[in-house]
Amino acid sequence: MAEVETAGKTGAEREGNGAKATANEGPRATEQAELEVRNPATGEVIARVPQVDSQRLHEMVERARAAQPAWEALGFEGRGRLLRALQQWILRNDTRIADTIVAENGKAFEDALLAEVGYAAQALAFWAKRAPKYLADEKVRSNSPFVFGRKMLVRYAPVGLVGVIGPWNYPLTNNFGDCIPALAAGNAVILKPASLTPLTSLLLAEGAREVGFPEDVFQVAVMPGSLAGELIDAADYVMFTGSTEVGRKVMERAARTLTPVGLELGGKDPMIVLADADLERAANAAVHYSMQNTGQTCISIERVYVEEPVYDEFVRLVVEKVQNLRVGKPGGPGAVDVGAMTSPDQLELVERHVRDAVEKGARVLTGGKRREGEGLFFEPTVLVDVNHSMLCMREETFGPTLPIMKVRDVEEAIRLANDSPYGLQASVWTKDTAKGARIARQVQSGVCCVNDAMVNYMALELPMGGWKASGLGSRHGADGIRKYTKKQSILITRFAPKRDLHMFPYRQRTTRLLERLLKLLYGRRARR
Repeated sequence: MAEVETAGKTGAEREGNGAKATANEGPRATEQAELEVRNPATGEVIARVPQVDSQRLHEMVERARAAQPAWEALGFEGRGRLLRALQQWILRNDTRIADTIVAENGKAFEDALLAEVGYAAQALAFWAKRAPKYLADEKVRSNSPFVFGRKMLVRYAPVGLVGVIGPWNYPLTNNFGDCIPALAAGNAVILKPASLTPLTSLLLAEGAREVGFPEDVFQVAVMPGSLAGELIDAADYVMFTGSTEVGRKVMERAARTLTPVGLELGGKDPMIVLADADLERAANAAVHYSMQNTGQTCISIERVYVEEPVYDEFVRLVVEKVQNLRVGKPGGPGAVDVGAMTSPDQLELVERHVRDAVEKGARVLTGGKRREGEGLFFEPTVLVDVNHSMLCMREETFGPTLPIMKVRDVEEAIRLANDSPYGLQASVWTKDTAKGARIARQVQSGVCCVNDAMVNYMALELPMGGWKASGLGSRHGADGIRKYTKKQSILITRFAPKRDLHMFPYRQRTTRLLERLLKLLYGRRARR
């Protein structure tokens, strides 16, 4: 999440994905304008990265704009070759990239390899292949007699310069991953990664240079969040991922220059478990999709509603599985299940949500506190006897917690699932998939899975975006690349008289003729 200077604000704004975090979190700029990057699992400094100041940022913008026309001129085929070359570079360097993500973010190796490196490899091939189809000229037909015989089409042109402001929870997927379709569409891109996790973005920039990307087409600007506003001012489109609070500030800043924005914001994603669900699968999914990436995923399961007849058994299964999770410093494959949290302030927020729940009557069945010793670790936690007066059921927790609530029936579950300002993702669990689909249509979220969760993100053909306060626009699908373009409508007249009937000079006889024509075309009653 980026800090964004806005009118009437002084000092630094907040930074972090989904967190109520202040600018005091994480690495700080030194007198030499460097950022210290720390490993959240150990606290050790793993890198010092030069920062971009205002002057440097504007120089980057100028170079990006100078480089963009030649990049666009390469066409889909030329850009696609380079995207596929970068895909192969990523696959050759998969362990190196995953290790970098683990070191700066603290997540388990599998989370880095599968949800990040795997996503990028898939996305590069996907957009290289689909960009020509999604952005091809579209022929338009009209029923209007006034354009009879004309050729009409819609063209998708790149906006020019795209600014991507990324979060710290997915240093590759939600940072460089958003740059891929923007580049495929023919834009130059400047990526501002979160200050906590800049190393992965810099590594991808290295890969782009090695495979032959033109200079300055893709640049990474490591800079304080207070400069994000200047990137918004300079860009022709801004893609932002983070909290709803900061997303509003991004929109406010973009409004000054009428810059279009795409926003993927906070989520409080509900899981509805019906009495006829496969409880073993539902429990496995509840544990994995709430604890994966240490719960720091905007589309993770954040609250569960279980029908009364199966509530006790479901809770028993979940607690048993959570207690078996291995928590600790990430190592190689299979070392741990749940790694460290990335942000100190986010860890404090999770503690606050759990404490608030307990004070209001909730019970902790397992976990419930941070781990002593080095690193930012919070025990995987299951909460029961929860209700909507508690922060853990209303605000985005963004940590390894799973509050479970008993409901009388599916109607109550739907009502509670929709009782939220957020609407990013949801899931329904039942053996009756037809019933599940009907319930999914009643849930107020941009995505709703039946007997699954989160895997929709890997279906790049399927749009993914939030309702309500969870965002604006979508990733993936045709809209996931068309948002980085501007439409141009083209009408071509090949054969026509010297003067059309409706042109000057106006004559009574001609006007009456046109009037009768309008009545003939549109005056009859519509057929039932």
